Amino acid sequence: MSETKIEDMSFEEAMRELEAIVTQLDSGNVELEKSIALYERGAALKAHCEAKLKAAEEKVAAITLDSDGAPKGTQAFEAG
Repeated sequence: MSETKIEDMSFEEAMRELEAIVTQLDSGNVELEKSIALYERGAALKAHCEAKLKAAEEKVAAITLDSDGAPKGTQAFEAG
């Protein structure tokens, strides 16, 4: 388990650690107290990844075209 602050992690770093935690917990060879700590960190990593994804989605923009088909700007991405 990394000592890196979750809020300082990139999406990729957080996903790698989350996958490692899931692997450890799935093995069934982790003591109860450590399992609880891993689960709590995993939940925090999951929330961090979700927030990073949401921020990325909000940055995605669709290119708008004018009547001649030339790009004229962007518009905000709308999830749906």
